[in-house]
Amino acid sequence: MRILVSCLVCLWWPFGMIGFSAGSSKELDQLINGLQGKYLRLNTLSADFTQIYNAPGERTRRESGRLQLKKPGKMRWEYATPEAKLYISDGKVVFEYLPAERSATRVSAKQTDDWRAPFMFLLGRGNLRRDFSRIELADEAPIRAGNRVLRMIPKRRSDIRELLIEVEPNSLTLARLSLLKSGNARIDFLLTNVRENTVIADSVFSFQPPAGVTVRQQ
Repeated sequence: MRILVSCLVCLWWPFGMIGFSAGSSKELDQLINGLQGKYLRLNTLSADFTQIYNAPGERTRRESGRLQLKKPGKMRWEYATPEAKLYISDGKVVFEYLPAERSATRVSAKQTDDWRAPFMFLLGRGNLRRDFSRIELADEAPIRAGNRVLRMIPKRRSDIRELLIEVEPNSLTLARLSLLKSGNARIDFLLTNVRENTVIADSVFSFQPPAGVTVRQQ
C-alpha cells in the first residue's frame, strides 16, 4: 500500500505528445499550463473523498472521509468509513492514528513513502513538464461527463506506472486522482465538495496522541 514519494510528489511532464491532432495538442497544452498555474496559486484545499483500492485476486476496498491540505506540505486525511482513522502531517512529521487499535505511527515527512503524498502537487510542489516523461489525454472515460482525463508517466522508476488526473476543463477543479501500480493494482481518489483557498488553521494539522495511545517511530 505504500509507494515511493519521490515520483508522486510532483505532477509535471515534459513535451513528447505523439499521435494527437493539432486541436487536441492545443487543448492538452492549455490544460497542463492551466493546472500548473492554478495549483501554484492554491494555498488550501478541502474536499470529501472516496478512496477505492483494487488489485488482482483481492477484494475491492472502499473508504471515505474528509481531506484538508495547506501550504507548505500540511495534510489531514480524516477517514470516517468503514472505520475511523487519521493520517496527518504538519509538513515535518507524519502520523497515522488508528483509534480502534489505540496506536499511531510517526515518520519524518521527508522519509514517508505513503501513497497519499501525490496530493502535495495540489499545493504547487513539482513541475509537470519536468517531472514526468509523458502527458497525454487519456482514453479512459471521466467519472463526470465533460471532464478531461490526463494520463501521466513518471520519469523516476517506482511502484507507480502511471497516474490519471481528472479535472473540470473550465475551473480545472480536481475530480479524481488515480494511481496505477505495477502488478495491476490501482488506487482511485474521487473528490466532491471541493473548496479552494478557504481559511484553515495550522492547528488542524497538529496531532497530540490521546492518553494511552502507543506511538511507534518508523
